Amino acid sequence: MTAPQALLVDMDGTIVDSEPYWIETEGELVAEFGGTWTADDAHSVVGFALIDAAVELRDRGGVDLEPEAIVARLLDRVIERCGEHLPWRPGARDLLIEARDAGVPCVLVTMSWRRFADAVIDAAPDGVFVGSVTGDEVVNGKPAPDPYLAGAALLGLDPSECVAIEDSPTGVASALAAGCRTLAVPHVVDVEPQAGVTIWPDGLVGRTLADLATV
Repeated sequence: MTAPQALLVDMDGTIVDSEPYWIETEGELVAEFGGTWTADDAHSVVGFALIDAAVELRDRGGVDLEPEAIVARLLDRVIERCGEHLPWRPGARDLLIEARDAGVPCVLVTMSWRRFADAVIDAAPDGVFVGSVTGDEVVNGKPAPDPYLAGAALLGLDPSECVAIEDSPTGVASALAAGCRTLAVPHVVDVEPQAGVTIWPDGLVGRTLADLATV
């Protein structure tokens, strides 16, 4: 395999350990409305577009708000928590810095909305992201290919020239559908072995651009 021309990187659970914040916040919101939100419920929406997760919170969790209002409540609280402490996934910052220094462009491809993505970009090492695609800026979110197609288009590259890094089955499906070389670094939920996907069960710790050439 050849070295990737670019990296297309998911955010929640892949480079920042924000999934526990989302899960806790979902549970708090459902409890406020007297509903129940189990760990299985929470794991089932990992990687979803926020608006789709909000529909599940309304329909399954009993949150009596419009989906847009649910998203706003979730974002407010998760951004607040990340403002107190932004937990980077082990190895993520080092890999992003190596890519930047080697001239390999990196685009953030997340189903979180713009205001949260920008907060993470602002907290990241300078210049590690040359662009970003967010969940409120695409018509069809993950697992549709649209987010990763948009990320590659920002760089003027074919998706097959890019390595997508994901942590969830939903995100992996999106990257595969777009035609990206796909790396899974499972965290909160498992990713099953499948054709076209390289899985690093130990995540990004100690990994380098040379390792990405094997994806």
